[in-house]
Amino acid sequence: MSFGQDEEDLVKPLLPVLSNQKMNENLKLLQELAGISKNLTTHLARHTFATTITLANGVPIETVSRMLGHTRLATTQVYAKVLDNKIASDMKNLKGNMEGN
Repeated sequence: MSFGQDEEDLVKPLLPVLSNQKMNENLKLLQELAGISKNLTTHLARHTFATTITLANGVPIETVSRMLGHTRLATTQVYAKVLDNKIASDMKNLKGNMEGN
């Protein structure tokens, strides 16, 4: 926890929670302004956040599940994909642990 933050602040949404429709409209505007050819949607944003930003950087799936507001871990597992570099990193860590490093 950072200085000046209490636990209650950490569970509040960082951005206003909008409807999927409004969020998709905003993402489409950003997509056009940024010249992105891929269709941006709330689903894509959540999937990217879950896989590329959190899981690929070692955030446990249980934490990601809570961050996404899921009540069941199985729901988060739908978003999650095991990345090859994550497997390699986990195996390297396991090897280090078994060798006593």
